[in-house]
Amino acid sequence: MTTFRTMFLSTILLATASTAAGAGEIPRAGAASLDLGPLAGVAYYAPEPAGYRVVVTLAPRAAAPASRFEAVLAPGQSVTVSTPREAGAAPRAVTITRTGDAVTVTPVRAREVVEATASIE
Repeated sequence: MTTFRTMFLSTILLATASTAAGAGEIPRAGAASLDLGPLAGVAYYAPEPAGYRVVVTLAPRAAAPASRFEAVLAPGQSVTVSTPREAGAAPRAVTITRTGDAVTVTPVRAREVVEATASIE
């Protein structure tokens, strides 16, 4: 699990950028908008036998290809999506959590991201 988590977080750090304006539940048959500064996107989920598959698609505000990642979340699981910024600045991040039948997107404070990154190195 640690290897998967390290690879997953490394891929996300290199491929995407994210923060959100506020926490919010993703509607079961809908999507949540993500405003990530220079990136904008949507997050949605679909139930699967192993858990909920969470899909996030991000694109630069300028015309460029989007980035996407997917994760299957069992009840109580979460995934954090973050991006590096300029030297010395904390990364921007959101955590997507499945609690029962609900999926929420919550902004992560800079300190939490730094501590989470340090714990997997």
